[in-house]
Amino acid sequence: MSELLLQADAGLTSSIVAFVISLLIGAIGIHIGATLIIDRDVGFGRAVFTALVGALVWALVSFFLGWIPLLGPLLAVIAWIGVINWQYPGGWFAAAAVGVIAVIASAVVLWLLGTFLGVGMDALGVPGA
Repeated sequence: MSELLLQADAGLTSSIVAFVISLLIGAIGIHIGATLIIDRDVGFGRAVFTALVGALVWALVSFFLGWIPLLGPLLAVIAWIGVINWQYPGGWFAAAAVGVIAVIASAVVLWLLGTFLGVGMDALGVPGA
């Protein structure tokens, strides 16, 4: 019985570690995008919060509206950009630019992890990366 509990605990621990690493990768992408576009100290904590809320908003909009061809995914992207716009100054264009840079930066981080460490991950809070 105790072996089963240890296996369950190891599975939970590895899931939590994967969640945190994915969140940090997404936050790195958002932080890089915000730093380049907003051009002032935006804080890494705000990027982590934006990645977490952005992932939740993306998931909810995709769940409820994702079945609508073309419009559902477009609304999910707009909602995700809306979260960035809510968290950072500069308006919708700046938020979209932060989002594009976040996707590119997160993809580069994921590629580096995969190439040099052999680790396959996702970037939580950055759709498409």
